[in-house]
Amino acid sequence: MPNFRPVLFVVSILLLALAATMLIPAGVDAVYGNPDWKVFLGSAGFTGACGGALALATRCRMRGGLSLRQAFLLTPLSWCATAAFAAVPFQFCHFPDLSLNYANAFFETMSGLTTTGATVLVGLDSTPEGILLWRALIQWLGGIGIVAVAIAVLPALRVGGMQLFRTESSDRSAKVLPRAQQIAKAIGGVYAGLTVVCGLSYWAAGMTPFEAVVHALTSVSTGGYSTSDSSIGHFDSPVLHWLVTFFMLAGSLPFVLYVRTLTGQTDALWRDSQVRSLLVFLAAVILPLSAWLTWRSDYAFPDALRLVAFNVVSVVSTTGYALTDYSLWGNLAVGVFFGLTFIGGCTGSTSGGMKIFRFEVMAVLLRTHFLRLLYPRGVFPRQYGNRLLDDDVLGSVIVFFALFFSAYSLLTIALMAFGLDFITSASAAVTSLANVGPGLGTIIGPAGNFSTLPDGAKWLLSFGMLLGRLELFTVLILFMPQFWRS
Repeated sequence: MPNFRPVLFVVSILLLALAATMLIPAGVDAVYGNPDWKVFLGSAGFTGACGGALALATRCRMRGGLSLRQAFLLTPLSWCATAAFAAVPFQFCHFPDLSLNYANAFFETMSGLTTTGATVLVGLDSTPEGILLWRALIQWLGGIGIVAVAIAVLPALRVGGMQLFRTESSDRSAKVLPRAQQIAKAIGGVYAGLTVVCGLSYWAAGMTPFEAVVHALTSVSTGGYSTSDSSIGHFDSPVLHWLVTFFMLAGSLPFVLYVRTLTGQTDALWRDSQVRSLLVFLAAVILPLSAWLTWRSDYAFPDALRLVAFNVVSVVSTTGYALTDYSLWGNLAVGVFFGLTFIGGCTGSTSGGMKIFRFEVMAVLLRTHFLRLLYPRGVFPRQYGNRLLDDDVLGSVIVFFALFFSAYSLLTIALMAFGLDFITSASAAVTSLANVGPGLGTIIGPAGNFSTLPDGAKWLLSFGMLLGRLELFTVLILFMPQFWRS
């Protein structure tokens, strides 16, 4: 059985950091005269006390890093523990149009931390500033958290083909995270800097300072929480719409490449296979769909291009902002957006989904298979970028696809058992596993939310968000009896 002490000690540090973060919305509510500052202050005290007690009980030296089993355990445990405590303010804060039980509070928090963006809240336009900022902060923290996990942890765990993206802080040894500080600091600096640039741009484009801060936090993290029930549709500004599109796309690119660009490798982004494939794919979807929307509606092409580009990037980047209800564009658009929900952005970004690199690997594998059918004696190297793909990577990617669609099918059936219709169940299942946010249909579509779903369905979807955010393997391996044996 793994030694829990180092794992719980790391979780305690995360809880102490979370408690400190709760003081920010407490201060904002105090400035705006909202009584909820007391809720945030009390939540910070409770979370800090629990984190402090756990730290004292499990204090230990971490010089040797974590073993593989400890890393597998820490990853989902840290997300669950953070979500459990971050949900406390949602349960006790005062909302204008509803009151939340813990199931709703946990759903909202897990959706935020996994940067899914699915929400149970209504009346956001009149919701106190503190809770709006708290939603944005947990998405921002979840975004940088998953970047760190994708760069430093998952490659070492050899999860889903992620070993393609090993860095100096993620190797195949039995220890992980021994030298992750340097890369973490660099990525954190880029992440914070991009957030500041995003916020200033939104402010210059017409948002209030508070709106700009909230949307900057949720754009760069590709989370999608907004300050209005109408999301970005609340702002009637084409310039702002294009800015949001740009920053959603920026959040879905690998942050390591930003670091390389800033250190002198000016072509690092374009030379990356993932980035090129993502941009080409987006153009191949946006341009024809814009032309089709122009042809069948009253939109001029520039307006159709803006609406289509925004919504396509929002879904593919798994941000989940809404500008207009694309389900009203017709069955073709509904089918296209349903398919886009599976895709996702690049590895090492804040976006979710199945990731572009896995589709690239599958394309290489299929091409090689067809060539071997044509030329049985031929030798066809399986290459990704400038690297040969070994059987270990290919096997991981294939298993990931099988596991993803198995989980998707089971989750859809389980949601239907709660009485939900097929469209709602199928779209809710994929939007949780891919961490996109809005689903399809009248209930959870771009114009709706998840508030009317049964509590059991919300707990199930919360598990689905965690499962998808942590690349399936790191969660499901905990259910194997062999994991807990010495």
